[in-house]
Amino acid sequence: MLPSLAWAGGIYKYVEKDGTIVYTNVPPKGASARQARKVEGEFRPAPEPSAPARVTPSSKTKLTEFDEIIDEMALKYRMPVNLVRAVMHAESAFDPNAISHVGASGLMQLMPATAREMYVKDIFDARENIEGGTRYLRVLANEFDGDMVKMVAAYNAGPDAVRKYGGQVPPYPETQAYVRKVLSLYFQYKAQSEVAKTDADR
Repeated sequence: MLPSLAWAGGIYKYVEKDGTIVYTNVPPKGASARQARKVEGEFRPAPEPSAPARVTPSSKTKLTEFDEIIDEMALKYRMPVNLVRAVMHAESAFDPNAISHVGASGLMQLMPATAREMYVKDIFDARENIEGGTRYLRVLANEFDGDMVKMVAAYNAGPDAVRKYGGQVPPYPETQAYVRKVLSLYFQYKAQSEVAKTDADR
């Protein structure tokens, strides 16, 4: 549990001129303040990168709710479906209302700037968020030639950090723990999918 939650005083929500819905823990000023409303009691802390990375019956049950969207977006952006599942598990534990202490939000924990770049209007809309996160993975795959380790590291620390360290996982404890966690989950979900396929073929 985080020592103090950045959103303890509540989250403010307002809509920008282009239709983007903004959520912030900082009370807005000016024109935004006039139409902002406070949203309380809807948000929970996102899991830490070092939290357990295990596919359990509970995590599989939670995933079922979003499977159809995950499958659709993985196909649309040509990403391994089990990588999308693993990132979502690591980022939010399948909680559409998860928010981190730095302001990353939703199922795949998009930062507001990344959400805008990925054309996400409402960061807490599950479908938009999953599409934005999967699109961002495709952007990273294009940049790092499909190298999953670099992609996952960049999803956490940003592509600039990966480039800064010569294409290696940056020497940040959080990022290194995150990469290990996502890859572990990826292989667990991949093995699970292969078992399910084998059972279906019998």
